[in-house]
Amino acid sequence: MSLHKTLLGVLMIGLVVAPLMAQAPVTGVADPESLFTSPDPKLHANKQVVLHIVRDLLEANHWELADKYLTKAYIQHNPNVASGLDPVLKFFGSRAPTPIPDRRSWKTKVVSVTAEGDLVVVAFARENRDPRDPGQTYTTTWFDMWRIKDGQADEHWDPATIAAPRAAPAGR
Repeated sequence: MSLHKTLLGVLMIGLVVAPLMAQAPVTGVADPESLFTSPDPKLHANKQVVLHIVRDLLEANHWELADKYLTKAYIQHNPNVASGLDPVLKFFGSRAPTPIPDRRSWKTKVVSVTAEGDLVVVAFARENRDPRDPGQTYTTTWFDMWRIKDGQADEHWDPATIAAPRAAPAGR
């Protein structure tokens, strides 16, 4: 009888503790454009540049507008994309444009936007496949940071890692 009580006790503790160890999901806000504002005119202007980068370029793929928001020198710290406007256009520019979304219909899930000096940091909710269980997903946070110079992004950082080479098709 003692063994049954012990097992029942362990099971009960497990049921109570398991939810405490579960991750709280990362979610974006309903109106992401509301985060790209500031009462400070300089910070507001910087956030507006980044709003257009995130919404118009990265989400809607309107890369024909890139020279309005990115400098020619655009310093890139993502190891998969070379610095300069031309390499960025080569990397992203072949994606088909879609309509620029209204303020409440972004696919990109923005969590927060912070500006300090010439830097703007955007935190995004990102959903990934769980490597322990490929049928499951989990959310995490992705960060991008831009340095704004004269009304355009001049430098970019993110936590990207080097992409693995693509596997050759079978039979080659």
